[in-house]
Amino acid sequence: MDRGRTDSGDHTDLTGDGGLRAPAGPAGPADPAASADLADLDERITGCRACPRLVDWREEVARTRRAAFADQTYWGRPVPGFGPPDASLLIIGLAPAAHGANRTGRMFTGDRSGDVLYAALHEVGLASRGTAVSADDGLSLHGVRITSPVRCAPPANKPTPEERDTCRPWLVRELELLRPSLRAVVVLGAFGWQAALPAFARAGWEVPRPRPAFAHGTRVTLTSPARLDLFGCFHVSQRNTFTGRLTPAMLREVLRTAASAAGLTTRP
Repeated sequence: MDRGRTDSGDHTDLTGDGGLRAPAGPAGPADPAASADLADLDERITGCRACPRLVDWREEVARTRRAAFADQTYWGRPVPGFGPPDASLLIIGLAPAAHGANRTGRMFTGDRSGDVLYAALHEVGLASRGTAVSADDGLSLHGVRITSPVRCAPPANKPTPEERDTCRPWLVRELELLRPSLRAVVVLGAFGWQAALPAFARAGWEVPRPRPAFAHGTRVTLTSPARLDLFGCFHVSQRNTFTGRLTPAMLREVLRTAASAAGLTTRP
């Protein structure tokens, strides 16, 4: 059974007008290595305040809000991964969108990039529905987990290298916890690729040297400690999808190939 993000009621409204759901303090020690399972890791992620610039930005966006969402309460916190703890296929993005996952609290939910990704996942049979509008909309993933190397929405969608590196231990621990079931990974975009390869190395896999370059459709096989196939895919950003650099058919092809490598059944 997939685990969606829901509002458990343990958040403090810092705006007084329903603008930001944020804790009064970290939700337990923010130590990735101490996480016993993915549920514990997800909770620790949501309490992280390690990058001052990102904390300020995500919370400012959640306070001011976009006009279209002015009546909504934003998540305004780091966003954990989404999907079953025994996933055999992992999708790695870039970072939460300011008015997408930073608003909803679930990866790729509530923005146009997510519209493209979840539609493709549904079409190939890896998601229960083709839309993702909120953390409690009933969406579930089949054998797939979605995560990102940076957990907070960055200004202009551009985290700094320092912020990327500071956030990396969360992804490393996520990979360690997924290792028993993980067989394939789709990495969206060059930034995600550059951030993910060091994380795989730190999680125990042998990454080729020199590190393979990103390209759409590229496939790299890691063989130790267990076989893991990595697939590159252009990011589902509006720039790529609006210009046709990444088409729905291209995305579906990568997802089907990666799902096959992960041992998952897809629809033709």
